[in-house]
Amino acid sequence: MRFLYQQLAQQLQQQIEQGQYRCGERLPGVRELAKRRKLSVATVLASYRQLEADGYLSATSRSGYFVKARYQPPPLSNIPLPQAMPSIVSSQQMALTLSKAAADSRYMALGAAVPAPAFLPLHALQKALQHTVKTEPARLLRYEASSGAIELRQQIARRMALHGAVVSPEQVIITNGCQEALMLSLKAVTQPGDVVAIESPAFYGLLQALEAAGLKALALPCDPRLGLLPAVLQQALAQWPVKACVLIANYSNPLGSLMPDSHKKQIASMLSARAIPLIEDDTYGDLGFSGDRPASCLALAPDADIFYCSTFSKTLSPDLRLGWVIAPKHRARLEYLKFISNISTAALPQLAVAKLLKNGQYQRHLQQVRGQYQLALAAISNQVGRLFPPGTRVSQPQGGFVLWLELPPPIDANLLAQQALAQHISIAPGTIFSPAAPGAASVFGNFIRLNCAVVQDARLQRALQTLAQLCQQQLAAT
Repeated sequence: MRFLYQQLAQQLQQQIEQGQYRCGERLPGVRELAKRRKLSVATVLASYRQLEADGYLSATSRSGYFVKARYQPPPLSNIPLPQAMPSIVSSQQMALTLSKAAADSRYMALGAAVPAPAFLPLHALQKALQHTVKTEPARLLRYEASSGAIELRQQIARRMALHGAVVSPEQVIITNGCQEALMLSLKAVTQPGDVVAIESPAFYGLLQALEAAGLKALALPCDPRLGLLPAVLQQALAQWPVKACVLIANYSNPLGSLMPDSHKKQIASMLSARAIPLIEDDTYGDLGFSGDRPASCLALAPDADIFYCSTFSKTLSPDLRLGWVIAPKHRARLEYLKFISNISTAALPQLAVAKLLKNGQYQRHLQQVRGQYQLALAAISNQVGRLFPPGTRVSQPQGGFVLWLELPPPIDANLLAQQALAQHISIAPGTIFSPAAPGAASVFGNFIRLNCAVVQDARLQRALQTLAQLCQQQLAAT
């Protein structure tokens, strides 16, 4: 017969294994759980110490007991990529399939990087939208200024100043998401056929923008932790006629890498010396886990020719379609391009978000959701380590909410994605993160990206088990 502390330890162990307590999550305090279960403090403490000895918990001084990652897979290795050369971007149709699956509740949406509603401030957003409709009815019955609502541009400028980028509200151009910000930036400084340096793997939304503009992508290999290295870019600039460079310096998509400030400065200086504009995508900059927001390239190199692009799609709501671009040297050109593209962005979401920024609700939401994203990443990474075949390697993001998985060859990620869709599970195969070029498609042929901003429940567990089984079946068939 087991002692009480052993029975409690077994129950807690089952809850951890079933995902009721996730990796990194704090268990109830010893006294709290003792009161809840009507047990002695000594019994609960003995249970926690037993779980700690078994590798399920780790104790932190004065903070309590936390669920330990027991199955953490090994980190990504540096991928030997073929020599970089410009290529036409094509074959991005799979991205449309991911978008459709993300909007279909029948699918487990692990493909598109879209946060589940549980990670978004629904109540605060509802109140802000309702307030705007009541207080600004006339404003909603006309076109907003092409550059955007002054209230939102003021709040964005103030927020950016807090992080070292001093800009005026007049320099902020509101866009329909970061995708439009990127497209306007590319149009401002390139012509069809020009070469644009990008990271590899690259966010497939950027590849779509390059494809739409008829531009050639020069995909440069990145370090899994540090992003694009200055030496790699320097070598490429010496060899190819690059007209622009696009980077996600803070928590890149899909790697989650964070570029050191020294590298950001070197790259900005290197590009400035050659009169090459830098287009900075800072979509995930607000979602770091360390607590300190990393500096943008714009903040570190204010005199460089930089287009700063960002969005509220990953922090407030994808459907708001609110982004912005700042490029002091190109403001007039961007405003004109915005006007001829779609006149303006809707006033209602702009005014509502301005209110959330002004009253501090946006910042309070960030402080909460960053920890939620970190827990979600840790939990799914732990499950990948437990379920997926040996040899699977996983990124170690320092922010954001996506994981980049290297599956053991000869697993075919495209086939895996098709098999998963048949099971109502969407994943993003690695090939869509690379421009189509001879041999390039095979570089990430055994990679996938997983969206971790999903509810941690039994449905997710079944989806991960199914993906692991499909991987095992592919391995067994070779």
